[in-house]
Amino acid sequence: MLAVSDAPFLPEHFQRQDEREDAAYYVAPRLMTHIDEAAIDAVRGLYAELLPEDGVILDMMSSWKSHFPEELPRERTVGLGMNEVEMRENEQLDDYVVHDVNAEPRLPFEDAEFDAGVMTVSVQYLTQPIPVFRELRRVLRPGAPFIVTFSNRIFPEKAVAIWLACNAEERSRLVGAYFHYAQGWDGITAKDRSPNMGVPTDPLYTVWARATATT
Repeated sequence: MLAVSDAPFLPEHFQRQDEREDAAYYVAPRLMTHIDEAAIDAVRGLYAELLPEDGVILDMMSSWKSHFPEELPRERTVGLGMNEVEMRENEQLDDYVVHDVNAEPRLPFEDAEFDAGVMTVSVQYLTQPIPVFRELRRVLRPGAPFIVTFSNRIFPEKAVAIWLACNAEERSRLVGAYFHYAQGWDGITAKDRSPNMGVPTDPLYTVWARATATT
């Protein structure tokens, strides 16, 4: 449920064309990549720049591929997603949890458990983004980055209404607003990281911020 502090968002902003329970929608594994290889390379480059070495990383709304650069050493990587088969296939995960953040935004992790978090091309499906971003602040250590990436390829029936109504620039501002209204985030930054290869590719946009110290 949205609270007063979640303004300026309204419940209708997070309605979807398909309001079936996500557990039913995602029951069949989708072993596919949702952006092309050039955009995937851009994700890897971004993660190489921003993720700490030898960290404990949370891959939010994870699937069968995580796109971490192979050269980045990680102590442990934990996936949280909707489909066990997909995450079991993910060779970059050390552990995973099946959990529906739209049904229950509370994350099944301890406070300050992770050194960084990522959410790759999935933010458009969040129906309770402010509570989820608050929870991410809770489970990340102070100074830890949370990196959101998105493109223009989506399942429109499951994307929230406000996302479908926005263009790319507005979507970056929207994700920035999620950070802002969730509170507890510093240095909110938005970038266009689309590949520049001289040929058509999937675009890639990112918004990230760092968790503040708890009070």
